[in-house]
Amino acid sequence: MHGAYFSYALLAALATALLVAAFTDLRRREIDNALNAGIALAAPLWWLSMGFGWTQIGFQIGLALLTFVICCVLFVIRQMGGGDVKLLTALALWFAPAHFLMLVVLMAVVGGGASVAMAACNMQRRPGETVRDLAAWLGAAGWVWLAAAMTWALATGRPLLAPDILASAPALTAGLTMLAIVILFTLAFAHIQRRQKSKLRVPYGVAIAAAALWVMADRTISAVHAGALLG
Repeated sequence: MHGAYFSYALLAALATALLVAAFTDLRRREIDNALNAGIALAAPLWWLSMGFGWTQIGFQIGLALLTFVICCVLFVIRQMGGGDVKLLTALALWFAPAHFLMLVVLMAVVGGGASVAMAACNMQRRPGETVRDLAAWLGAAGWVWLAAAMTWALATGRPLLAPDILASAPALTAGLTMLAIVILFTLAFAHIQRRQKSKLRVPYGVAIAAAALWVMADRTISAVHAGALLG
């Protein structure tokens, strides 16, 4: 029982750190190194509370190293900030591979939707392009809605479309519909990208924190119960 209390305390501390990371990233587009270091250095306490063996610990360290390498590549091509790289690497020490994959997918969907919404708001209007601007806004709104629907489907484990709808739709019709949607989104995004007033600094740490908190609530707490029963 005491092990479970300790695990819950660690989860509460991690949740607090994630909220702080999201707040600072939203406010000043930075995530403090001390915060990321604290999350990483507290991971061994989590392993201890969950009764991890050396094999499991090795998996967590390997996952963190792989995450760091991939994120460094994204940092070099300017698709991810340095604070985001450190935060995601630190979180890889806490989550089992399957749960971490879910975190990354949720992060990508949430972050992608937020990026498109911010880019649409940062779009510069020009005379004579009202129709194009409206189409771009509709495309951005559609993408944000799709991102929200995908996030809900991933978080709840429910399908994005009902199985009976998928089964009843002819393959050709479904394929043409998907192709049309991709073309419309591509044209909308291209117009939005061309009309940016200034360079955007997307607070991706917010998406990372939100995804991590959701996975913690949905998956990790059940692991605490299992660890407590084994302990």
